[in-house]
Amino acid sequence: MTRDFVGYGRVKPDFRWPGGAGLAVVVVLNFEEGAEPSIPDGDPATELALTDAIPGEVPLGQRDLVAESLFEYGSRAGFWRLAEMFEDFDIPPTIGACAQALARNPEAAGFIAEKGWDICAHGNRFQRHFLMTEAEERAAIAAAVEGITAATGRAPTGWQCRYAASERTRMLLADHPCLIYDADGYADDLPYWTEGRLVVPHTFTLNDNRLATAKLPTPGDFHAYLWSAFRTLLRESARSPRLMTISLHNRISGQPARFEGIRNFLEEVAGTPGVWFAPRAEVARHFAQVCPR
Repeated sequence: MTRDFVGYGRVKPDFRWPGGAGLAVVVVLNFEEGAEPSIPDGDPATELALTDAIPGEVPLGQRDLVAESLFEYGSRAGFWRLAEMFEDFDIPPTIGACAQALARNPEAAGFIAEKGWDICAHGNRFQRHFLMTEAEERAAIAAAVEGITAATGRAPTGWQCRYAASERTRMLLADHPCLIYDADGYADDLPYWTEGRLVVPHTFTLNDNRLATAKLPTPGDFHAYLWSAFRTLLRESARSPRLMTISLHNRISGQPARFEGIRNFLEEVAGTPGVWFAPRAEVARHFAQVCPR
């Protein structure tokens, strides 16, 4: 994999998003709860990532029932709060789904299928692809695609590793023609081609994980962060197109105390002229048509 520090440079691709929009906005809802490491699933410890559980409180090797129930909250309650918000604003999200998480909540999986929401495969479980052999990674990708298809009746359209990808991940995605893009890149404000694959960038900056890690302590901080990015990208999109991605989690933005950050932002920007709210798959298809490899 060759690193590219130049990208588009000063001259960006000359095109418009559908309807003549300059800015495309993708909202990703990560549905991970039930796919995290846990002792009942045979793992050595309970996963605490992006929860309010206290690190080190429960000895290693024992179940942390606080952390487990916080993950359960995301699937049981947080998802439905966020799903209702997307319906209210008629904004189609992309569901970044772990296959095992959907398998453990058939009602949510059926709802996603009924709505026709775009699904980006986010792995089968929380797995570190960069530590796998080629055979292990090939099997893990296949398990994720097959599991999501079984849970929803539809194949995922894209891919994003739960942790960092390996150097061979993009090559292995070619085994699954349904995966028309991956989001294992953060290198631009537009989709881009690399290693023969289309990358629709993800984000750690406009990500509610900042709420869970106290980098942005309040929903008001997250709201201001989103607004700052939106204003910048919308202004720039008058000259050349831009893409804004927002990343949410059921167990974070689905919590009542954090929910208003994203809801207020979407309420304020929905319907803004020159802005196209779209799932990642539609962004990928449009970009591939106007800017072929």
